[in-house]
Amino acid sequence: MTSDEQQRHDRFLRLFLEHEEALRSFVRALVREREEAREVMQEVAAILWRKFDTLESPEDFRRWAFGIARFEALAAARDRARDRHVFSDALLTQLALEAEQAADALDAEREALHRCMEKLPESQRALVAAAYERGTRIDALATRLGRTAMSLYKTLHRIRLALADCTRRELSREGLV
Repeated sequence: MTSDEQQRHDRFLRLFLEHEEALRSFVRALVREREEAREVMQEVAAILWRKFDTLESPEDFRRWAFGIARFEALAAARDRARDRHVFSDALLTQLALEAEQAADALDAEREALHRCMEKLPESQRALVAAAYERGTRIDALATRLGRTAMSLYKTLHRIRLALADCTRRELSREGLV
């Protein structure tokens, strides 16, 4: 692979991975069967890679990818048109629009939550990170911290309430609530 090809590949991967979760949710909202959604997602990824040179600006990647995903979901729906449970093109288009808006809203909420996490004192951030680490048991964490499980649950509850309140304020400040 030449240096230019490697750079193109790296640019694509960065953009794709940045938007993959939202794109996967978008496809899943349009395609009811999990296996079919997985197949549509694979086809979308292949098309995005093949047509990557047609992308005018990296800032347009998400909208561009969602457009391709919408067409692929519609194509999959046409392929299974004999099934009496198939959504109409109009309904799929409406679902696509709503899924795209939901993905945008979820991204805004994640960004607001991240900003709110940054505002927490370091000790609270560390506690939240430890509590939500994969495989963590609250009783074991409480013992490690020299606390009771109940006091740890209460502390985490207060932190979650503060984060939820902060996130709402952040979204409101941006005019998103």
